[in-house]
Amino acid sequence: MKLKHTVLALAAPFLMNAQNTMTPEILWTLNRLGVSAVSPDHSTLIYKLSQTDLATEKSSSKSYLLSLGSKAANELDLGEKSLVQWDANGLYAQKDETLYLSKDSGKTWTEFYTLGAVDNVRISPDGKKIAFSKQVQIETILGKEKYQDTPNSTAHIYSDLNHRHWDYFNEGKYNHVFVVNLDQTVDKAVDLLEGKPWDSPQRPFGGAEDFIFSPDSSKLLYVTKPSSGKEYAQSTNTDLFSYDLGAKTTTNLTQGMMGYDVNPKFSPDGNFLSWQSMKREGYEADKNDLVVLNLKTGKKQNLTESWDESVSGDVFWSKDSKLIYFTAAFKATKQLFSVDVQTSSKSSVKQLTKGNFDVNEIVLQTKNGLVVTKTDMNHNADLYLVNLKNGNLEPITAVNKDTYATLKPAKTELKMVKTTDGKEMGVWMVYPPDFDPTKKYPTLLYCQGGPQSPLTQFFSTRWNPGLMAAKGYIVVAPNRRGMPGWGTQWNEAISRDWGGQVMQDYLSATDYALALPYVDSERMGAVGASYGGYSVFMLAGIHENRFKTFIAHDGLFDMNSWYLTTEELWFANWDIGKPTENPKPKAYTEFNPMNYVDKWNKPIMIIQGGTDYRVPYEQGQEAFQAARLKGLKSKFLYFPNENHWVLQPQNGIVWQREFFEWLEQTL
Repeated sequence: MKLKHTVLALAAPFLMNAQNTMTPEILWTLNRLGVSAVSPDHSTLIYKLSQTDLATEKSSSKSYLLSLGSKAANELDLGEKSLVQWDANGLYAQKDETLYLSKDSGKTWTEFYTLGAVDNVRISPDGKKIAFSKQVQIETILGKEKYQDTPNSTAHIYSDLNHRHWDYFNEGKYNHVFVVNLDQTVDKAVDLLEGKPWDSPQRPFGGAEDFIFSPDSSKLLYVTKPSSGKEYAQSTNTDLFSYDLGAKTTTNLTQGMMGYDVNPKFSPDGNFLSWQSMKREGYEADKNDLVVLNLKTGKKQNLTESWDESVSGDVFWSKDSKLIYFTAAFKATKQLFSVDVQTSSKSSVKQLTKGNFDVNEIVLQTKNGLVVTKTDMNHNADLYLVNLKNGNLEPITAVNKDTYATLKPAKTELKMVKTTDGKEMGVWMVYPPDFDPTKKYPTLLYCQGGPQSPLTQFFSTRWNPGLMAAKGYIVVAPNRRGMPGWGTQWNEAISRDWGGQVMQDYLSATDYALALPYVDSERMGAVGASYGGYSVFMLAGIHENRFKTFIAHDGLFDMNSWYLTTEELWFANWDIGKPTENPKPKAYTEFNPMNYVDKWNKPIMIIQGGTDYRVPYEQGQEAFQAARLKGLKSKFLYFPNENHWVLQPQNGIVWQREFFEWLEQTL
């Protein structure tokens, strides 16, 4: 049947209560689009629409086969199978432990191979080899495994760092990449990292993009950080390794390149390999460049070295292998760019799109342009066709069209604000639906995390400026020091200066807003998470009564205790320094929020995840305890099973309700 862009029946009860503005319930039950597979001739793609049932917290999904010529989308019944890839050999899918192949675009399926319990499956271009990942026991960590007569023991025994990472404790298992010939059983698969305490795919966020076959199927490339323990906790050096399937030898393609090297992609003609690369070890927010290796000559070339921005998004080769398209943060948005593979001059990087939106995933190339996904602060991802001649975007899907038709969107406007040191700073102003400039509105200063993550036209189920505006608040979101998209100098200026000029940037944006006739100067709040939570804690001690209330989520409160409890120490070492340095870095003295608690004088709400090992529980608990002992009106919202984010749907609804209830009570 042809796709109808309507909200599924699951959302109907919530829509009945919607009063022409976004609500948390609508936000969580929107259709979410994801591209699952692309035909080898780029004429057709398969995308999946997922939706959450808030009552059960379960996600349901449907897949659609979209012809880019006719733009007709027909439902594709995959049963319980999940798509793996689509190449010249056919369409591959996986169900449980079995791999299936379809030669007719998913109409009929035959069993292809029995894999067992594995993840991230890839099939070689010649269809004769299969690569996959699975966890392998490398170290004995658990007491019940070390001592067989203690099966009920819960002990973990560690002798080195990286004993916990992101939201899990190390139990001695690591992600390893395997490869097996189709004429062999899976137990004959070769472990490419045999015996090594390394992860590929990288944890916690790596997936199938971390290993790829060469176009001629002779090699398998994989990404890993070749270190463990204390060294792992202090290094960002990931490398690209190439395993020769015939010779059974491994080569480090990025030997001596000491920062992140990730996202390898072969050119369609097989002559080049590209990847994203950072130069400096330990600097996780370093400028991300696009490096190309000429596989015939062995020459490496940095295509974006002279470009003053960072290749922070998706990367895609043109069909003729002459250009690489990529997305990057630029002037508070995320735009589409191209770079010529043959040159590395600044002028070879060209911006292809402009507008108040984010271009995110680059899906495929047709004769008419590039198919991409696009978002803005009012709209979740949809597919668009980018005209490469003029940059215009033509919609292909509208998966939430019926819902959006019932909602009044917020208006967003980028203002340039003068900072205390005479710079120009981009500040997103997000206005409530039906905004009336003759009225006065309560206003929120939104403090972005990172601290070097972009603040663009993103769409989120948690920190969503459009939703905040729908609740009647003006949102002020500054692209303060540390934000990518405004040049590398602006991006790097935040390192070791967390509580310095950046705080003045926040206050400059705040004072700009307070001077506007439609901002209620008596009803200004500050909200944020992660580094944004740190910012809220700092501002609470230096705001000089600009703000009436504060909300901090997973914020860093005491830098001394944080340094000795966080896990990725490379981040702390680079960005704030070590507490043992002499002289002691300002992060532990002048820029430590805990040192300003005596000046806290307004209500504060603190939110914390129990499995957040980046900013551990104690940071939120310390801040709440300090606020209550000082006698301030405070609230502590604790999620035992959430990490640095809020991922469970009903937890997300509680988060939103408590967030807005606090603002109603205190602002």
